[in-house]
Amino acid sequence: MSNEFRLAGIHYSFFITSEHYNTSLISHYSSLIVWHEIGKHRSKKNAMKKLIFLLGAFGMAAFVNAQTGIHRSANPGGAYLKGGLNLANISVNNNGTVDNANMLTSFHIGIAGDISLGDVLSFQPGLLVTGKGSKTEIYLNSNQSDNYYKLKTNPIYLEVPANLVFKVPMSGDTRFFFGAGPYAAVGIGGKTTGERKVAGLTTTYSQDIQFNNDDPFTAGQEDASVNKLRRFDYGLNALAGFEAGKFLIGVNYGYGLAKIGSAQNNNSDDTNKHRVWSLSLGLKL
Repeated sequence: MSNEFRLAGIHYSFFITSEHYNTSLISHYSSLIVWHEIGKHRSKKNAMKKLIFLLGAFGMAAFVNAQTGIHRSANPGGAYLKGGLNLANISVNNNGTVDNANMLTSFHIGIAGDISLGDVLSFQPGLLVTGKGSKTEIYLNSNQSDNYYKLKTNPIYLEVPANLVFKVPMSGDTRFFFGAGPYAAVGIGGKTTGERKVAGLTTTYSQDIQFNNDDPFTAGQEDASVNKLRRFDYGLNALAGFEAGKFLIGVNYGYGLAKIGSAQNNNSDDTNKHRVWSLSLGLKL
């Protein structure tokens, strides 16, 4: 027997078998607040939003620091090897919002440039391998150990961000940064996996994700199909974090503007578009 259902607009068939004298106190207590608040919020998305807010508090402390005569280090630029955690989702509502229950854990890794445009401004292009997508879990009754469908769609993209970043010197080689910019990505792989359990019988499903063979220089979607994802994704980034010496820690939110289904019209509404929170660690090369 077979069952058919949809995730993110794609059709699947499932077969059974964050005055000079008090600056250090500001930074000290800000760091205590960060870890206290993160501990209070166990939800992945709420913790990530709280971290963004508290990074802004750190930025205000850094601004006070910079204004009280503490020496500003130059912005040397360079390049970072980056990697970390993705909390990926796909919009399900016409206004572009998501269902938090569909959040999928994935990853990103790659290289980010840091081209200095002055003491407090940088252009940061990059090249990343990044995972996106979402998951769906459907339970047929209150017993979540039986009678359910679970499906994960995890496309992998080669992504090129191009961000304009402002840096606020704090002390020594430490800077608070924030910025924004566009990104473009091309699908290179990924899998759709599923599990179904009915009346104690468990079956599994795994299939390589198929992308359409689109020509990015034309308006239409060549090779479009309800069973194929759009190969090219694009959108906007917002990011914030800290760099200290050779190390970097930051958060990023990727807001997709392209529908992921190859047979869908981008302008019809804001459903079926990528939404990705990322937490990154970087090492300066």
